Amino acid sequence: MKNKVSIAGVGVSGFKALTSDLSYRELVFDAAVKAYLDAGIEHHEIEGFVTTAEDLQEGYSIADEYTPDQLGAVLKPCYTVSGDFLHSIASAAMMIQAGLFDIVAVECLSKASNMLTLPDLAAFAMDPTFNRPLNFSEHVVAGLEMSRFLFETGNTVEQAACVVVQNKANALLNPHACFGAKITVEDVLCSEPVSYPIRRLNVAQSADGAVVIVLASEKAVSRLSCKPIFIKGIGWSTDAPSLESREWGSAEYGYAATQIAYKNAGISCPAKEIQLAEVNDEYGYKELMHIESLGLCRRGESGELYQTGFFAPKGQLPVNVSGGMLGIGNLYDANGGALLSELIIQLRGLAGQRQVQNVKTGVALSWRGVPSSSGVCAVLTNEG
Repeated sequence: MKNKVSIAGVGVSGFKALTSDLSYRELVFDAAVKAYLDAGIEHHEIEGFVTTAEDLQEGYSIADEYTPDQLGAVLKPCYTVSGDFLHSIASAAMMIQAGLFDIVAVECLSKASNMLTLPDLAAFAMDPTFNRPLNFSEHVVAGLEMSRFLFETGNTVEQAACVVVQNKANALLNPHACFGAKITVEDVLCSEPVSYPIRRLNVAQSADGAVVIVLASEKAVSRLSCKPIFIKGIGWSTDAPSLESREWGSAEYGYAATQIAYKNAGISCPAKEIQLAEVNDEYGYKELMHIESLGLCRRGESGELYQTGFFAPKGQLPVNVSGGMLGIGNLYDANGGALLSELIIQLRGLAGQRQVQNVKTGVALSWRGVPSSSGVCAVLTNEG
């Protein structure tokens, strides 16, 4: 990327299955304070702000109208992106590259525990004319996609279950994860059916949390007392919005977004140039699908490589050392924030027991969830 954009600070609040002791405003304030301290700045030094909100998933109408107070953004440029947090990061990075601002704060949150009708909200995202009248569950759509993906690639239900087992085990070492557990493949395969071939343990449970990240220009970061991480490339893409016309057997949105990010980052052989990946795994099979769309292995290889430990924390190319959404919890449009914050911690060498050795370049791939076909990919490095 021209005009280097760096990540100067990161703050995380949560992640928990229930935060009845905190309002969504308090979650955002807590994350903002941590991010600003991490970057070594005061809120008045920030010139622009980006918030992430869909106006459905915060448990409060037009929640983005209230978040500027908690960010210190009153009477300053602030706008909302209705997408994943990584979409907001891309917007903030472009502000800096365009020379509009030197320091920008980006916010996302989930207050899923306040949403009393989660299935209805998911159904509301369906096409209102052709799909919503069928009263589909989002898990039905995921089940159909999983079936097609396994059929086309030769990956198996057992291999998708291995993803669940590994990610929940990884989460036990992540203090920000609330769904860590020691389970077996048999536990996953014997859990209650949800929508064939998906079972209960294949599905990430919802969680509350907030993430604030501070981006800075090359000029600004040189005067900050922080350890910057650099954004090498970022890209996003959306496949067909309708269920009837999209690709079902692969994450085409992920592949397209990844190719843009890799081109910007100058990466030609991701399996050799990337040492760590954090990808959206709201369902176990989605991790296999996203690994393949990232080019970390050939199509149809992800499941077998998973079983050999290739993508394990001590493997050749660790994936979702954080625990992913299966271990952290489904934060909806804040999922990209959880993935990116783990990459930052790893690239700084501050991940403690879960630290991956010799990490120089990492990639995050997020997805907006059923029924969307929208993804965004970011490549980070600790080498300026």
